[in-house]
Amino acid sequence: MSDQQQSPRTEPGESMEGENRPFFLEAHRRFTLVGIGLCVTIAFWVGLNTVLSGLLQPFFPQGAPMWVSLLLSSGPLYAVAMPMGMMVIDRVPALQAREFTLGAKRFWTMMIVCFPIMVFGNVIGSWMSGVISGGQASDRVSGIIARSDPWMNALFVVLLAPLFEEWLFRKQLIDRTRRYGERTAIVLSAFAFAMFHMNLYQFFYAFGLGLVFAYAYMRTSRLRYPVIMHMVINAFGSLIGPGALRLASGGDIQGLLEGSTSEAALMRAAESNPSMMAGVMLLGLYGVLMVCLVIAGIVLLFVNVRRLEFYDPPEQLPKWYGARLAFLNPGMVVYTALTAVLALWTMGLLRF
Repeated sequence: MSDQQQSPRTEPGESMEGENRPFFLEAHRRFTLVGIGLCVTIAFWVGLNTVLSGLLQPFFPQGAPMWVSLLLSSGPLYAVAMPMGMMVIDRVPALQAREFTLGAKRFWTMMIVCFPIMVFGNVIGSWMSGVISGGQASDRVSGIIARSDPWMNALFVVLLAPLFEEWLFRKQLIDRTRRYGERTAIVLSAFAFAMFHMNLYQFFYAFGLGLVFAYAYMRTSRLRYPVIMHMVINAFGSLIGPGALRLASGGDIQGLLEGSTSEAALMRAAESNPSMMAGVMLLGLYGVLMVCLVIAGIVLLFVNVRRLEFYDPPEQLPKWYGARLAFLNPGMVVYTALTAVLALWTMGLLRF
């Protein structure tokens, strides 16, 4: 967008009196509504999940099957919590933007860049969780995925989660905040997405991936691109990787992850079990593939980071002021605090 097409805007240090004050007050109100809408989503999701889990507990004294747990988590979120949150977020008008295609080369570049972000973000999240919890915390999401049936993971993790999460955090949030600055909208979308997981193990890679997904949506206004990227990443994390581990461990994936099954014991078992040996070889190939994708992703990230494009919309907020309005409004402050407290609770560091 050329300078001639942009409407005048206030720069840092200029007066915000007169005509400018309603503009900034309205921007503050809209960012606050976005934060409140996210708080409503979290409140209904956690509340309904807690109530339904309590009601069903007498029917499953030995613990509910994993598909029931996944349904109790996803059902209230998609059917009730997100629609209730959107009743608030809908009060912020969406800015319709022209749609563009991404192109195969740019799509695969972004897709491959996601892999080092996923790996290093996971390492940072695991390290931080261990430091904060004194080594007592465990990644509950990885545990759930490891114990779940692959078909359940395919439905809830690979299909439904990317569709609903990208619809909320990319389309709904970006369409309603992009008028105040593309960078602000992208970072807000990624941060809200990362905090939404309420899991320190996932925060860093979710934030990094959210930046990539948000940029892809910002440049195209087509949800299909971040949805596909999200599905591929989730497939690697919940189907391909665990599937290779399951074959290599003879079905004892939990023991392998927890360290109760040693590598030496695994190799001895594999020598007498052809299917396990095939699993070990497949696991090795998976490891080689991941290393190649991580290296390629790092190279592509450094080569292309300077080619990123950002455009100033007509209502672009002054530098840093947009970030202040986006993150330090009452709605987002409460959302950040709420999800952070729930994350510490799930790690067992807080008791209610």
